[in-house]
Amino acid sequence: MKILVVGTGAREHALVRALSLDPAVTALHAAPGNPGIGALATLHEVDQLDGGAVATLAVQLGADLVVVGPEAPLVAGVGDAVRAAGIPVFGPSAAGARLEGSKAFAKEVMAAAGVPTAEPRVATTLAEAEAGLDAFGAPYVVKDDGLAAGKGVVVTSDRAEALAHAAVCLDKPGGRIVIEDYLDGPEVSLFVLSDGTDVVPLVPAQDFKRAYDGDAGPNTGGMGAYSPLPWAPAGLVEQVVETVARPTVAEMARRGTPFSGVLYCGLALTSKGMRVVEFNARFGDPETQVVLARLATPLAGVLMASATGTLGALPPLRWRDDAAVTVVVAAHGYPGEVRSGDPITGIEDAEALPDVHVLHAGTSLRQNVAGDDDAAQAGAHLVASGGRVLSVVGVGADLTAARDAAYAGVGRIVLPGGHHRSDIAAAAAQQA
Repeated sequence: MKILVVGTGAREHALVRALSLDPAVTALHAAPGNPGIGALATLHEVDQLDGGAVATLAVQLGADLVVVGPEAPLVAGVGDAVRAAGIPVFGPSAAGARLEGSKAFAKEVMAAAGVPTAEPRVATTLAEAEAGLDAFGAPYVVKDDGLAAGKGVVVTSDRAEALAHAAVCLDKPGGRIVIEDYLDGPEVSLFVLSDGTDVVPLVPAQDFKRAYDGDAGPNTGGMGAYSPLPWAPAGLVEQVVETVARPTVAEMARRGTPFSGVLYCGLALTSKGMRVVEFNARFGDPETQVVLARLATPLAGVLMASATGTLGALPPLRWRDDAAVTVVVAAHGYPGEVRSGDPITGIEDAEALPDVHVLHAGTSLRQNVAGDDDAAQAGAHLVASGGRVLSVVGVGADLTAARDAAYAGVGRIVLPGGHHRSDIAAAAAQQA
């Protein structure tokens, strides 16, 4: 099977890594990829948001399957363009991706499907925003309606901060926000695969959105994740499948826009029961890094079944008993103004450790030039070129062992000015 993976981040590196271990995969390509992905797949300089260009590349390669990783290409309709060229796609249509592209639309679908979620208010003016904030009270939850790379949500007890975020979102062309009732309790991420009719759940994970230890600092795209969740209630996955995933997939089909791909169910286990915080229309990052590290079933056939409407014929997925923890190494300044160009060393040393692998996110290769310390060496060296630079994954018999492995790997990596959280999975490991 020849597979083309679209995207540039650690999520796509995790997908490519899992696919590279599948005997059914005969060729791997990525567009545009990153240096880490380039060690496992042939890279192609194609704009991931250009559906026509991606479709042309897929045809030229004779791809049997195209896997679209990030949300922006999905919302832009890249999957539609590839399907129109006659090639199966893992990932929803642009119509299906509206579940992530518009939080207001997602709330509309949830309401129609009877999915438990926070009560929302949609606002397009500051006056409406103020009314919504006052109706719900603190803590205030304000969400940018559109895509915001995981950083469009503010949860705060400071009304002025909430209103300031609302103003920034509303100031965009077509600006719209969703204000919600606050959901208490721990959050859980569950990926559910769909082919438009059937659904197959993966295993739960938990990520860490805040930038610093103790859940301090601003929201980020995610600073780490772990799986399994020893504290999760029994029957949670089945409950989510029956009360969230199946009704949502059925409602999308009823609307004439079947949803295939992965429905990311962001959940809060509140004092009043399980509630949906948000939907995404793709694998989450960094949760994908730990979920795929535990998957024993070869990945290619699973993705193809979703893309071709045959999930119902798929044997039950097999999972490793091992735990997995990933720690994100971020660049100087993240999640604010990020400094690019800092050299990255130590990845090979980290991967020499047992049960550790490193996934690239915001990295690039810089050609050596006169004046570089290593200019005498041919080729290029690795530098940071994004906010979240690397995901270091540790696997172990339990969360403590997986966590120890991940942090041992982080300890071998040098990124000037870089930072990471030191408490990923710490509380869960103590509970296990």
